[in-house]
Amino acid sequence: MSGNGSKAVPRLVVGLGNPGPDYSETRHNAGFWFCEGLARKLGITLNREARFNGFTGSSRADGITVLLPQTFMNRSGQSVGALARFFRIAPAEILVVHDELDIAPGELRLKFGGGLGGHNGLKDISAHLSTHDYWRLRIGIGHPRDRAPGTEVADYVLHRPRIEEQQDIDAAIARALDAWPMIAAGDWTRVSTLLNAKPGTGKAPKASTQASTQGKQS
Repeated sequence: MSGNGSKAVPRLVVGLGNPGPDYSETRHNAGFWFCEGLARKLGITLNREARFNGFTGSSRADGITVLLPQTFMNRSGQSVGALARFFRIAPAEILVVHDELDIAPGELRLKFGGGLGGHNGLKDISAHLSTHDYWRLRIGIGHPRDRAPGTEVADYVLHRPRIEEQQDIDAAIARALDAWPMIAAGDWTRVSTLLNAKPGTGKAPKASTQASTQGKQS
């Protein structure tokens, strides 16, 4: 396995979100939406596992375990760390799927390691794994400075997307699910090029020249 995870085949896919019906349709639960779709695609039944503080299920045929932590976002690492230790899953074999403020609805970014973007779910996972070196699939939800000026980030992520935003997010999740065979095969270079391209262009977006300093996620 290379240091950047490029040879790793994923064994654990984690969707980030908050538990309960009050949060199920909010922007912060985009990671849950992807993993629920993946579970349906692979025929995986998700059951509550107290020892892992989450809903989880596995496909032996695919060698994949899906996990939806039920600890609330900022304690997601408790669930991920417990399951990864139990099944001896290396960080580079983990894909964490989460919402991303600095990406527009409808867009995706797949990357290995790097910064956490102020996302408290990722912070807690990194603390429990003692590394940032795991895969992340970021699902764009947009930033309130562009979409709801005057709205605090904490309020924005805990509200439902507008209808057109939800349609774009759903389309992005569908694209990622269509690309699942490449993810499952560990074909990271190819699938990153595919998913990181802006929808309808086939071209990967240019890297931002200015780091965002506002509105870190809760």
